[in-house]
Amino acid sequence: MSFWQEKIKIGTLSFPRFIGGPLDGITDSPFRQLVREFSQEELLYTEMRHVACVAHDVGGAKSLKFDQLERPLNYQVAANSTDYIEAAIEKILAAGVDIVDLNIGCPARNVIGSGSGSALMADPARLESILKLFRKLLPIPFTVKIRAGFKEKNALDIARLIQDCGADALAIHPRLQTQHFEGQPDYGLASAVKKAVSIPVIISGGVVNFKTAQLVYNQTGVDGFLIGRGIWARPWKLYEMREHAQGNLWQPTTKMVLHYAMKHLDTMLHYYGPKGLFAFRKHLPFYLRGLPNATNIRAQLVQSSQAHEIKEVLASLEG
Repeated sequence: MSFWQEKIKIGTLSFPRFIGGPLDGITDSPFRQLVREFSQEELLYTEMRHVACVAHDVGGAKSLKFDQLERPLNYQVAANSTDYIEAAIEKILAAGVDIVDLNIGCPARNVIGSGSGSALMADPARLESILKLFRKLLPIPFTVKIRAGFKEKNALDIARLIQDCGADALAIHPRLQTQHFEGQPDYGLASAVKKAVSIPVIISGGVVNFKTAQLVYNQTGVDGFLIGRGIWARPWKLYEMREHAQGNLWQPTTKMVLHYAMKHLDTMLHYYGPKGLFAFRKHLPFYLRGLPNATNIRAQLVQSSQAHEIKEVLASLEG
């Protein structure tokens, strides 16, 4: 069995090497349900939620609203202190997830402004107390997502700290907070992190298909691949990559793409109610990408306030 057919082991659990990453407002519960129609075994991350939001969410109406069919699920949280962690973990475990992930890589201004996300990489002492509390409270695997660093690259030191505090795996997006998603990821740094720790290392950033996964693996030797932007409006992406890794030729047909665009809309309407239509419109350009006359159709549909109008136009494109 080759590397690509083997699984990545995270704690006591094992998963295929291609993993569905977190994209805020994109990889929500409706989208993950569509992914499950193609990929039943693959690990999926939830969108990031701050532990305070989870702790204050009465009945799990917002932050913990997902379907058990979305499992195996890695529930991602942010924290800026040890406050609310215990209450949040209690609710997360009660909801039923497989792994909990702490995101200390998010570069968003509002997140780092609160001392969460990648800002924690610049405060190892505070980070250590947070990591140790997560590990103490979690009876299930615990992972951490990092960046190259906050303003300066310190991923090696932070990776060692994460391992020493008992995490079962880490994911690295090898860009600084200041780079956001611009510039070339530092795969040399990711390779150094992989060599510095014995826990599994997952790469995030720059992997959008099997070809790029091969290139990045050759440069880094990582254990898994977190697919974020490459999965947007592509619920079949993990399946596609797994097929290509096995040497199979597989591509989605136009009919299938349009079918899942319409199904995505229906799933979002069911989950969000009428607001689901407006939440879906940001996905449309990605479903339409590459189709004939896509620019004109996109301009028409992203302004539509009627679900049936969108469905009618999408259905007409199948012919």
